[in-house]
Amino acid sequence: MAEAVANVARRINATVEEGKDSLDLSSCQLISFPEGVFKVLRTVSENIRSITLAGNQIKAISSKFFSTFTQLRELDLQGNILTKLPDQVGEMEHMTSINLANNSFSIFPEKLTEIATLERIDLEGNNITELPLEKLSTMPALKWLNVKSNPLSSSTQSALHSPYKFDILLTTD
Repeated sequence: MAEAVANVARRINATVEEGKDSLDLSSCQLISFPEGVFKVLRTVSENIRSITLAGNQIKAISSKFFSTFTQLRELDLQGNILTKLPDQVGEMEHMTSINLANNSFSIFPEKLTEIATLERIDLEGNNITELPLEKLSTMPALKWLNVKSNPLSSSTQSALHSPYKFDILLTTD
């Protein structure tokens, strides 16, 4: 465990000292976003454009995460155990890509449909049965939605055969 903490500290310090616009805390055995990171990164949080938290055991992301990293463009949360996102995710004015693949979502996080700049949503390998297709179809920037390996209901699967202005990746039987 001490090694994991040291690894996180090293990566955070590198982001601050090198003035990086990205933070990679993938595969760090995290169960949440470390509270202390907010303090360490407060001077550079406006510069952070990309955060990777893939391959951890994160159960929840706090609203503080989204209110701190307001300039975030890309967020990779694949391979965690998330079931929902806080409402504040809908206020992300610059986000273009979110990877939520291989988590534990059973309900599509509808607040994502409020992000006007969002181009890519990856929800492969979750437990989602329904999609808010009307809301998704009104997203101005959406180009790509991956819902492969989800137990989509037959009515949702039928609705997905209609033409949409974005690409939909599905598991075909």
